[in-house]
Amino acid sequence: MAKIYPEYSHTFGEYLVVPGYSSKNCVPENVSLVTPAVKFKKGEPSAISLNIPLVSAIMQSVSNDRMAVALAREGGMSFIYSSQSIEDEADMVSRVKGYKAGYVQSDSNLRPDMTLADVLTLKEQTGHSTMAVTEDGTCGSKLLGIVTGRDYRVSRMSTDTPVHTFMTPFDKLRTAPVGTTLSEANDIIWEHKLNTLPIIDEEQRLKYFVFRKDYEQHKENQYEMLDSQKRYMVGAGINSRDYADRVPALYEAGADLFCIDSSEGFTEWQKITLDWIKSRYGERVKVGAGNVVDKDGFRFLADCGADFVKVGIGGGSICITREQKGIGRGQATALIEVCGERDAYYEETGIYIPICSDGGIVHDYHMTLALAMGADFIMLGRYFARFDESPTNKLMINGTYVKEYWGEGSNRARNWQRYDMGGDSALAFEEGVDSYVPYAGSLKDNVIRSLSKVRSTMCNCGCLTLSELHRDAKLTRVSSTSIIEGGAHDVILKESRAGRVE
Repeated sequence: MAKIYPEYSHTFGEYLVVPGYSSKNCVPENVSLVTPAVKFKKGEPSAISLNIPLVSAIMQSVSNDRMAVALAREGGMSFIYSSQSIEDEADMVSRVKGYKAGYVQSDSNLRPDMTLADVLTLKEQTGHSTMAVTEDGTCGSKLLGIVTGRDYRVSRMSTDTPVHTFMTPFDKLRTAPVGTTLSEANDIIWEHKLNTLPIIDEEQRLKYFVFRKDYEQHKENQYEMLDSQKRYMVGAGINSRDYADRVPALYEAGADLFCIDSSEGFTEWQKITLDWIKSRYGERVKVGAGNVVDKDGFRFLADCGADFVKVGIGGGSICITREQKGIGRGQATALIEVCGERDAYYEETGIYIPICSDGGIVHDYHMTLALAMGADFIMLGRYFARFDESPTNKLMINGTYVKEYWGEGSNRARNWQRYDMGGDSALAFEEGVDSYVPYAGSLKDNVIRSLSKVRSTMCNCGCLTLSELHRDAKLTRVSSTSIIEGGAHDVILKESRAGRVE
């Protein structure tokens, strides 16, 4: 008969953290959330460390280049979704790598014969208020002018007004030639009180923009994830089908970290993929694998050479794998077992393999629980899908702003490679749903709020680093009655908490 585990599997909502002794130094500003992202040998640093323990999920509705820039700015990392063409994914990676170098390639471009309606549509699509007007509407052609929010008033202009009639023309722009250093560009910006400085070649072709806001944001964002060339770092999803073509293209585009996007990682497909990557790139390419939910799955991927291991099956808010196929495990139980095996593996081999917890996060405090249970970082989908920076539409539904959010196992995503078992290139049935999530505003504001709760709880435990939290945290299981006790009860609330999303 089948092996049956003697205990139920549990979720994060069934646990609480028990406070420990806190010294006077245990204050949130002293807490470090730096965490390893890839495996390392005992006594050596990890080749890649995150400044905050959050990464965004490999999903069409979550992780594009805009999300990647916003999250890297806060210290985390996005994994660009792989359920698109190789060329499109590589282009997204390239845009992220080109963004923070200071010289930004324009991806919001207009032709002079376009209209105000086109301006408004492009702004809605990209979120950018500064748009280049070029001869053929591409970044590399002759610069004719610039359109910013100061150049038009929607309330007083017809939407069919041609761009060339209200743009700031080239002869009124201050520009700089190719070869201008970033320091020199910033000096020009400050001296002439500019927001944008176009960098052009000798034939007036637009090459880059340098923005005042990039300089200011760099000063404001102390946790930015930057590579050795001061570019934002970005991850990329891959699959076990076209990796031989996708990995080289993404590596050439500048991807810093890869992750095999699969609903189940305890398979020969992942071994074949990891073997191919490691045999050709060695340690130059770092790649995570998963997902698994027990120690056997972890051991398999560790022995295959995974640089980190992702834990979780069926715990995502849009995932219906458990009800469709009857496989999975409660996220807390899966994470505790895998992290325990990770620690045993470290003792045996001297190699530490970071664990990424993927799924099951409903409230902010669940992040702290996942970290306390041993996770080194957390992959989030629904959490990031709610923000301005996610690639989906913001809609008004029944008087409430929402954003679209769909699973990679849904028919909308059609990401059959993620659920590939070697058969035909199609989804036989759905393992994800198409849904809405409540709109929550900017990524920055929400991440700051969520991590302030994590830091505060760590201080309650007397822990100033995540490694101390792994070692010293104490957790207790809670009953259904004590869960009720933990919220507001036996009072009449003055204001409804309905609709609040943490």
